Amino acid sequence: MDVSFILDALNDKQREAVAAPLQNSLVLAGAGSGKTRVLVHRIAWLMHAYEISPYSLMAVTFTNKAAREMQGRIEQLVGVPPQGMWVGTFHGIAHRLLRAHWRDAGLKENFQIMDSDDQQRLVKRIMREMNIDETRWPPKQVCWFINAQKDEGRRAAHVPDSHDPFSRGMREMYYHYEEACEKNGLLDFGELLLRAHELMLTTPALLKHYQQRFVHVLVDEFQDTNTIQYAWLRLMVGETGTITAVGDDDQSIYGWRGAKIENIQNLSKHFKDLHTIRLEQNYRSTGHILKAANGLISNNDDRLGKELWTDSGEGEPISVYAGFNEQDEARFIIEIIKKWRDDGTALKDMAILYRSNAQSRVIEEVLVREQIAYRIYGGHRFYDRLEIKNALAYARLAIDPNDDGAMERVINVPTRGIGERSIGTIREMARDQGCSMWQAADQIVTHGLLPARAANAIKGFMQLIQGMAGTLQNPDLGLGDIFDQIIAEAGLIPYHEKEKGEKGEARVENLKELVNAASGFNWLETDEEFSSPMMAFLDQAVLDAGEAQADEYQDSVQLMTLHSAKGLEFPLVFLAGVEENLFPSRMSFEEPGRLEEERRLCYVGITRAMQKLYITYAESRRLYGSESFNSPSRFIREIPQECLEEVRLRSQVARPVSMQRPDYSATLQRQNQNILQGHTVPDTNVSMGDRVKHPIFGEGLVVNYEGQGPQARVQVNFDDAGTKWLVLSFAKLEVL
Repeated sequence: MDVSFILDALNDKQREAVAAPLQNSLVLAGAGSGKTRVLVHRIAWLMHAYEISPYSLMAVTFTNKAAREMQGRIEQLVGVPPQGMWVGTFHGIAHRLLRAHWRDAGLKENFQIMDSDDQQRLVKRIMREMNIDETRWPPKQVCWFINAQKDEGRRAAHVPDSHDPFSRGMREMYYHYEEACEKNGLLDFGELLLRAHELMLTTPALLKHYQQRFVHVLVDEFQDTNTIQYAWLRLMVGETGTITAVGDDDQSIYGWRGAKIENIQNLSKHFKDLHTIRLEQNYRSTGHILKAANGLISNNDDRLGKELWTDSGEGEPISVYAGFNEQDEARFIIEIIKKWRDDGTALKDMAILYRSNAQSRVIEEVLVREQIAYRIYGGHRFYDRLEIKNALAYARLAIDPNDDGAMERVINVPTRGIGERSIGTIREMARDQGCSMWQAADQIVTHGLLPARAANAIKGFMQLIQGMAGTLQNPDLGLGDIFDQIIAEAGLIPYHEKEKGEKGEARVENLKELVNAASGFNWLETDEEFSSPMMAFLDQAVLDAGEAQADEYQDSVQLMTLHSAKGLEFPLVFLAGVEENLFPSRMSFEEPGRLEEERRLCYVGITRAMQKLYITYAESRRLYGSESFNSPSRFIREIPQECLEEVRLRSQVARPVSMQRPDYSATLQRQNQNILQGHTVPDTNVSMGDRVKHPIFGEGLVVNYEGQGPQARVQVNFDDAGTKWLVLSFAKLEVL
């Protein structure tokens, strides 16, 4: 059979990977090097050149989308559907094995799979039965602990004993959780893989059957495998099978959720005679972008090593923009987007990437103001996020305790011992009496209509809200201070800090960013009349949340975290907030290996860009509730300088200035020398960064501006009076 058609469209290294002998292979596939193409053509080659039956091939991916894409490409390439072949995710293939061998796996025939919500409900039920306080042991944290143990291949009996009461309590709940799952025939996602691994370990005949059946196993994104996935793969391949592992150690960015970069680094130790092929020709990005990525990632140790290159030309240098603050940074990004849009580029071909979800708020505000459609890829708009809605609900309830929607949302968030039965009683009385839930709760507490423990919990919640109402009346507190106190009194920060991993960190960051949003809110610029700044802010938040994201098929700018960007590509890319302590994050300095993962994340971000990349940072940034003056990120310094150009407003460019940590006085001096040109407020002598004096508020720093002519306004951060928005024609500001 002529199989040359399989190799025709491939470059030399791709052909080497596809037509490799039937042996253990590692395809080290750089960003944009065509790894999916290689994987699909490798499958076709094995089927035609080696005449291996589809039944004897297994291909493992990480997402159902990737599995479907692989099946479609195989069918397109070979002309027949690969129906007999096992193509799927780790969880999908493990599920298939357990369905086929449920009895050997010790399962009920009709076992059920739980999603994360089901799992959390089960944990809550177990905790109630064990009489465990949810405020001390958040159910989400218990779920995280259980899932983390399963990812490491550990049953409750195998969790090391500890003298720490917290660890012992977690282990005890894991025991009870296992018993409940066995009794009810329930499996969570982690259990699928753990049980499939145990099935093979405890049933030698079955293991031998599958080892003989699957002549070759192919694995995509190998750098993202965790402990149990790697152990299961080693079992399935055994001594008789072979493996093609496709991955890139430079794009291993999921260590925080259990991925082990050492799996790909140590592959040769566990799979004998491993042949490594490097795919280094990139079909996505320009030469400058690739040279920048290579220079950056070379600072990591223990790499398997590769050098991306392209024959499509150098392209434009990477533009670096230093914003005065985060608003200036956002304005610059949107100005470039408008220019590209006006020149004919579709909005969907532009992406803004950031390290932290909280960074999106300021960018979103400018996009909304400029009426540019956008989508948050893989996430929610700022005011749609769960933790933000909870904080706003507390504020709404403090203003109006008869707001049933707000009360339903937060009465037991964080958990405070008010169970669904108590809430149901309140709801029922409110319906019967035709009153609000707050009024019903008051009657229930007053007349002792619930057991003392439940009644006391409700009473405590009502006292909490009444205390917040008092905070609202404090004339000495600004809007940001009020939100800071509400969030603190509600206990939302420690509640979300107990959620391990990036999700918990992101929720805490977003809550702190809400304080920023409130601090910078000017209620006097709203068109309607409000009784208080809080009412104006809450209404604006509802309106912002109500602005539905652009339709999935609508032309819109893509906003996303760097983690969400993996696997995507765009002609125009912005990396925003590339500053020390933000990217790399402050926490990356505290954990071994974390800084190198941050660098890999930056490498992923850079290699998303096809034609043009902008890197932006702010000389001062208000984020997570406080203002900071961070230096430009070390990642900018690690990029070869010949790949970079410094960009200023009015399209002026220059070679990058020194990326050393600026001191604040030097920053002001540079601003006064008009490095940030174009930032003089029109028709005035006041510029961003100027020190000014006001006859009432005293001295301060100009940090923002809006409008032009007589209506021009500036935002001044006064040394003693805090931040104020002032109309310049009335303000009588003296530039110092």
